[in-house]
This record gives sequence, structure tokens and C-alpha cells, in this order.
Amino acid sequence: MAIFGVIGLDADDTLWHNERNYNQAQSEFAQILGQYHNEDWVRERLYVTETRNLEHFGYGIKSFILSMIETAVELTEGRVTGQDIGRLVELARGMINAPVELLPGVAQAIPLLAEHHRLALITKGDLLDQERKLENSGLAHYFSEVEVVSQKSPAVYAQLLRRFEVAPNRFVMVGNSLRSDVLPVLSLGGHGVHIPHETTWTHEQAELPRPGTPGFHSLTDFNGLPELLQKLETGERFKKGSSNMADFTDL
Repeated sequence: MAIFGVIGLDADDTLWHNERNYNQAQSEFAQILGQYHNEDWVRERLYVTETRNLEHFGYGIKSFILSMIETAVELTEGRVTGQDIGRLVELARGMINAPVELLPGVAQAIPLLAEHHRLALITKGDLLDQERKLENSGLAHYFSEVEVVSQKSPAVYAQLLRRFEVAPNRFVMVGNSLRSDVLPVLSLGGHGVHIPHETTWTHEQAELPRPGTPGFHSLTDFNGLPELLQKLETGERFKKGSSNMADFTDL
């Protein structure tokens, strides 16, 4: 029997490429508004608008396009043309229809993990978009649960663990974002595996935990995940501690 009851996996930039699509769209957006402002300034203002709008629109492409339109209106003082707004909408449509490209090692590792573990996809973003990407990835049938959440906070993870009926010390979360995938889970007493992506959105960046932080693990790519989990489970078998739902009393 596996020691870890659930392996949680982030989606965007953990299982498949995503941020590069946003970066390309931002570059095109900056070019569209280049007639009004310096392109670097346009990107900075877009990020400010995106961050401000997270509490209203959440994460995902739809929120992104709304922030682009709002930024365009603000930076042009309302002079942006309907034609340019149409170009922004086409950018969003192109992002939605972009093919799903798995990251190295994912296609090989996920089936191996699913043989011995209960897998849960835990991701932020737009529900329809994330469901589409999961289906097009060819990985959907490996996941027992799919959770698209508005935030990845300790409270949200604690709620999910109760629903999964698994204690924090029997939960592993894997992702590219320290802020969303690792640090909240470590605060609950779970395990967080950081697999950095070549590009990470500024909003998701955070300082690495100190060396030796309990539960923190780091890999260079997805290929090493099955072996890491095997080593962790071997080590956990020799540790004392409760693995029942009583561990939730402090959450």
C-alpha cells in the first residue's frame, strides 16, 4: 500500500507549456500599443492591471484578455480603436485554441505514478479552458480528481484534503510555482515538490525555502518524480506518526 494517499499535480507549466503563450500575447499586445507608449511600459502596466483584477476575474485567458482591454483603454485615454480591440480578442482566441504540448518526461512519468498512486489535478484558471487542455493532453483518464480552484491557499488545500480524506503528511503537491504549489502545502505539514519551468509568471515567484525545510523537494524535470516518490515512501515507512484524519484537528 502506498504511503502517500494522494499526489496532487499542477497543470500549466508543470504538465504542459502555458506561460510562453501568455508571453507571446503580451509581446503582440505591446506592439499594438507601441504607437502610444514604450513597449516595456505597456507590459508593466498590463501586469499591474492583471494583479489588480485577480480578485475580480480570477486567473486564466478570459481574465487576461479583459485586463488587456482595460489597459489599452487606460493607456490610450479611450482612443484605442475597435479594430485594435478586435485584434486583442483574436489573441485570446488563438491562446484558447493553442495545441497542448506536454513538458519533457510527463508522458512517461504520469502512467507510472498512476499505477501506484491516486492522482489529483489541482490547478487555477478558467474551468472550460483547463478541462479542454486536460482532455487534449491525453492524460485525463489518469486522474481520480480534477479541481480547478480560484486560489491555492493553505485553507483551500486543507479543504481539498478533507474532501480527499487524506492527512497532510500523506499528501504530495507537485508544481512549478513555489507560491501556489509548494509553500501552502508545506505550511500544512505536507510535501511539496518544486519542478521549475523555464518561464514563471512574476506573480507566482517566491523565495526558495531554506535548505532542510521539512517536506520540501526540488527536481530539475518531471522525469525524476517517480524515483523521488519511491525514495520518500521508503523513508516514510520508518517514521512514526499518525496517518489518520485526526491530523486535521489543527487545520
